[in-house]
Amino acid sequence: MDMIWLALSVLAWGFLHSLFASLGFKEVVRRRFGRWVDRYYRLIYNLFASLSFGLILVLAVLTPDRTLYSVPMPWLIPLVIGQGLAVVALVVGFLQSHPMAFLGIRQLGPKLEESQPLTIAGLYHYVRHPLYTAGLAFIWLIPLMTERLLAINLALTVYVIVGAFLEERKLVREYGQEYLRYISNTPMFIPFLKGNKPAHNSSQ
Repeated sequence: MDMIWLALSVLAWGFLHSLFASLGFKEVVRRRFGRWVDRYYRLIYNLFASLSFGLILVLAVLTPDRTLYSVPMPWLIPLVIGQGLAVVALVVGFLQSHPMAFLGIRQLGPKLEESQPLTIAGLYHYVRHPLYTAGLAFIWLIPLMTERLLAINLALTVYVIVGAFLEERKLVREYGQEYLRYISNTPMFIPFLKGNKPAHNSSQ
């Protein structure tokens, strides 16, 4: 039961994370407080997401746990290498995704830009969501799996997959045909796998 509550807490965090990132919610906030809020929204959003996930980590520490498996040598080596490559991909992908705007710092400057150019180069040439791909690879390659870690991993995986589809609906609204062309040429999560792309329809 403790693991279920932990997983539900992660899913609730993911729901709020996606809700606050949606164009509809930001429009509601803009109408309530004015367009000046756009300058601070991304930074506040990131701070809220980080602090609220920190609370989940505290809950995880307080949750009883037991080991499910521990990968021994020499099978441990490829897992650690894979995690190292995932960390490299996370760093590279972050640097290729307008990092100052991603953090909400660029928006604090004298000129507020409506949107950032669509990034389709670097790792984004191979998958549309390299940060999600690298993040999922990292958490599932952890060689020591416990009950609470499994609960967190499963919930995060559900959130990432659902959140990515919701994010793509927002990106289609923001970039239009440019993003639809990007979808038609680039897999969603797995490089070189053309099948992991959603169908092109009006719901996007």
